[in-house]
Amino acid sequence: MNTATNAERSADSTTVAGSVPGPKVVLLNMPWMPIDVPSLALGILKRAVTENVPGSEVEVVHANLDFVDWITDRYDFTHHDYHYFAALTYFQGLGDWVFSSALYDDPDWRTAEFDEQFAEAMTAEEYALNRDLHALVPEFIRGLAEQVAAMGPDVVGLTSTYQQTVAGLALAKEVKRLLPGVVTVFGGANCDGPQGEALHRNFAWVDYVIRGEGEVTFPQLLRLLQSGGTGFESVPGLCHRRPEDGSTAANPMSSRPLPPAAIVAPDYDGYFERLEESRAADWVEPRLVVEGARGCWWGEKHHCTFCGLNGSSMEFRSKSPMRFREEIDGLVRRHQILDMFVVDNILDMGYISALLPRIIEDGHDLRMQYEIKSNLRRPQLEVLARAGLVHVQPGIESLDSRVLQIMDKGVTGCQNVRMLRDGASCGLSVSWNYLYGFPGETDADYEPILDQFPALHHLEPAGGAARIVIERFSPYFNRPELGFDGLLPGRQYSLIHDLPESELFDLAYLFESKPQGIGRPMADRLDEALATWQAEFRDSRLTRCDLGEEILLTNQRSAFPWEHLRLVRPLDVAAFRLLDQPHTPTALTRKLAEAGLPGADQEAVSLLLREWFALGLLFRDDGHYVQVAPDATNDELLRIDARRLLGSEALVEELVGAAS
Repeated sequence: MNTATNAERSADSTTVAGSVPGPKVVLLNMPWMPIDVPSLALGILKRAVTENVPGSEVEVVHANLDFVDWITDRYDFTHHDYHYFAALTYFQGLGDWVFSSALYDDPDWRTAEFDEQFAEAMTAEEYALNRDLHALVPEFIRGLAEQVAAMGPDVVGLTSTYQQTVAGLALAKEVKRLLPGVVTVFGGANCDGPQGEALHRNFAWVDYVIRGEGEVTFPQLLRLLQSGGTGFESVPGLCHRRPEDGSTAANPMSSRPLPPAAIVAPDYDGYFERLEESRAADWVEPRLVVEGARGCWWGEKHHCTFCGLNGSSMEFRSKSPMRFREEIDGLVRRHQILDMFVVDNILDMGYISALLPRIIEDGHDLRMQYEIKSNLRRPQLEVLARAGLVHVQPGIESLDSRVLQIMDKGVTGCQNVRMLRDGASCGLSVSWNYLYGFPGETDADYEPILDQFPALHHLEPAGGAARIVIERFSPYFNRPELGFDGLLPGRQYSLIHDLPESELFDLAYLFESKPQGIGRPMADRLDEALATWQAEFRDSRLTRCDLGEEILLTNQRSAFPWEHLRLVRPLDVAAFRLLDQPHTPTALTRKLAEAGLPGADQEAVSLLLREWFALGLLFRDDGHYVQVAPDATNDELLRIDARRLLGSEALVEELVGAAS
């Protein structure tokens, strides 16, 4: 530890004589983490250290915001440019490559390899952005390291998720050069399992790596450093160096994840003030980040074959509804922020009845984002919407039941379409992507689904389609018998690091293998069909208005020329209501007959299904049908294109009338 710094601070210390002064800890949130939210990981560690390491001082440096201010002084850099590195090019590793020049002290680091891989695949503007930042960022790292060194830290901690690893390594290396006695510690998702051991093994200036949950182990490490620096083998998951030869010693990771009561609430003091001072404040509206649960209750039973989330800790744990409610209320009142991102990988179903009604009672008018399962029913979604959820990510990755079964998703294509429909009815924005490339899928799994896309153009489209990438910790990574063998670390890792392939394999999270599933022609058809859906969505409408004895359907989709349809026969009204849920023709006929409705026989019901399917009112998959018309609500007005209103008095009058 930096004992000289401790000695200087101890002169002003008010601690009891003879006690050891606590460490000064500087925690850094490096690019390319989002700039509109504080770091949950560092907020948790800040509170954990403050409460569990006597006399400690903890300061969080929001280096992602520092970078925005630094680069905009030197370059025509925009919010879109930051998002490009933070999210859009994650699978290419370009955010990490940009900082590799600082890591290896070489402004031309792997530029020839970069040109070979990307020069023809990018626009001229994207190419210039990557090459220019690659040349510029070493100056940023040097300046940031000087800033950190001037703070006189004993310990510098860096969290790494997504593309923070290379910037963090470069910063730690430079800080270590300026302050040889400082202790450097890494943690976060990119340090889980073998990744953390490889990071520690290959970068000598990294003193410790914490693998797994850090709110207990990081304070434990600090207390050991404070008391003389022995006993490191007692810290679960810790990577440290053997004193005899400096080689890596990796303690076994804990087999028991933290219980919910031990999951610390974050301390975000300082972030929102720093954002207000940053140029990033003109780019984004700040949001809170909250955490109610860890792990995945579905993954404990059926681990989705492609999913590497949760790393080595799948076991689902959630905070008590009362405690989570108090945390949300406390953060809202302290920071006066209503926009909120919930990081839970899946909604605790108990929260629907035990937490969300209490949040509704609190009346904060929250705007929340949550990951949920796509088989939630309409009444459950209505509770979510009333509690303040405006955006959900329900894990929709396909609309074909057979492909979903290959994924082990536990839902059907009709259930996923029902989620899109009911989300629209409840005013929820639904975020999803279409994935392909699964072993055993065929073109026949996609053709009937693509043919039905025009009937869904009024529902929120997928953000895009992508062939799956093999993620560490996923069943596809751990079980080659599922279809992927001969895995290699993604090409981005060799573009960034000067390491042998065996080390890259341990360091990597993303892997390459021989493509499986559908080929390029069908993938191109999927891309084109989704692009059409995205283009048609803004102007497409299909709504239902249930008036009791009849149902009024209103349509505006280019593939279906009709405008209005009234369902008045009792059989039609009852059948359409039943098709709120997926039904086979046989089950639908049986229920209608049991209700005593005239004409409820197999032939009549089959004819009705064919007619409605031709009108684009139904989605069909795996022998089941579900109706696709959301309720008519004023939320439809949210999709108005204001440019089309200019000079159109008739349209304005029509919209005002609809709203009233």
